[in-house]
Amino acid sequence: MKNQVQLITYVDRLGGRRDGNDLVRLKNLLSQPGAPLAGVFGGVHLLPFFHAIDGADAGFDPIDHTQVDPRLGRWADIKSLTEVVDVMADVIVNHMSSESPQFLDYSEKGEASAYAGLFLTLDAVFPQGASERDLLAVYRPRPGLPLTCATLRNGERRILWTTFTAAQIDIAVRHPQGRAYLAGILRTFADHGIRMVRLDAVGYAIKKAGASCFMMPETFDFIGEFAQEARALGIEVLVEIHAYHQRQIDIAARVDWVYDFALPPLVLHAFNFRTATALKRWVGIRPTNALTVLDTHDGIGIIDIGADSVDRAAHPGLVPPQELDELVERIHVASRGESRRATGAAASNLDLYQVNCTFFDAMGRDETAYLLARAIQFFLPGVPQVYYVGLLAGHNDMELLERSQVGRDINRHHYTEAEIAAACRRPVVQRLLDLIRLRNSHPAFNGAFELLASGDTVLHMRWSRELHWAELRIDFAGLAHQLDYSSAEGGRAVFAFS
Repeated sequence: MKNQVQLITYVDRLGGRRDGNDLVRLKNLLSQPGAPLAGVFGGVHLLPFFHAIDGADAGFDPIDHTQVDPRLGRWADIKSLTEVVDVMADVIVNHMSSESPQFLDYSEKGEASAYAGLFLTLDAVFPQGASERDLLAVYRPRPGLPLTCATLRNGERRILWTTFTAAQIDIAVRHPQGRAYLAGILRTFADHGIRMVRLDAVGYAIKKAGASCFMMPETFDFIGEFAQEARALGIEVLVEIHAYHQRQIDIAARVDWVYDFALPPLVLHAFNFRTATALKRWVGIRPTNALTVLDTHDGIGIIDIGADSVDRAAHPGLVPPQELDELVERIHVASRGESRRATGAAASNLDLYQVNCTFFDAMGRDETAYLLARAIQFFLPGVPQVYYVGLLAGHNDMELLERSQVGRDINRHHYTEAEIAAACRRPVVQRLLDLIRLRNSHPAFNGAFELLASGDTVLHMRWSRELHWAELRIDFAGLAHQLDYSSAEGGRAVFAFS
């Protein structure tokens, strides 16, 4: 993976029209001379572009994981895109759509279906039956049990395992049919130039009677095996897990890449509480094979810096629980109450541990603070990713939220080409693009990283390689700051945040 900033985007929500040419438009936006984002990114994570992109979960419930939604383009367009930037795609390992051909065949034929072993039922996990204690032990990111009582088309009644929604049927990933299904996705990706994959919801992929069914030793084993298959095809693997911070450290030792999901709430904590203590503690222990993010297509994670839900006393969080609660409230205040309308029980299809809000609005639309937050992200070891709404310093899309009643849609705006052009003329976006270019091009970021000693309110980081260097210093007490770096002529240059 290139040590350059990557873009995270939906194909159709960044200048798309859903007319079959959106992938071509995206390639032009990222590479055509004179385009607003030409040459800015070293890679792009394409959020689900499979058939169909507008299911129950914005493409994360694929009907056919090996078919490009024809409203976006074709596999040839994906291959063409990989010729100008590295491309990451999602492997949705935990589930598929209830409208998939495989599940429809199972629904028609029951146990006589060729796909009968592909889908998890309650009996498959609990052949001796499940007690109340067994079911309560299952870790849940959302209210309710991970089960749906369904009547198949052949009249049979089954209790299906559905971790997220009733439209997303969990796959038996250990069954030969499950293995063949996932292997087929990897081969299709490799054949079309994709060299990075993100394992979506992989923490829930393995189920075991009497256990939490989340990030168990067996889950680690599955991740390792899947990563080995991917590497054999020349594909690197990113694991997506929202969990207690120590679990991220443990996972990182066994895979190519993890997300630094603790970073977004810790950055917000530093700005809101005028302290660098918790953030610096994390910088000192975090895995460095990480993709650093401040925003993604999901909400701002809270569980990632909280105490371990299994044993809160023995495994405290990175910030005290009362400050974590207060941080959530401050985000709601900074967003003028908009995030409150999109979070928790206020909207459907929500995780319990996330606040739904654009990162720019979570920071109260303070442009200098927002750019400083991005500078922190870009200075940490790892590969930075910037979500398309965050790239354009986007506001909460309350109209889309009102229409869909899906909380995370507040941060999933559909940008027209005219809106992109207008956003790129805003000073905050222009400075962010300059910051990305500096991160991509300065030799120091391929050298050694240091967290320099400083007071409780100060974050001071430095990169150096031979005669090249770059330093970022922020005092959260009053937001005094400086980013300076070695110039090509051997002198010193200063980045202007405003």
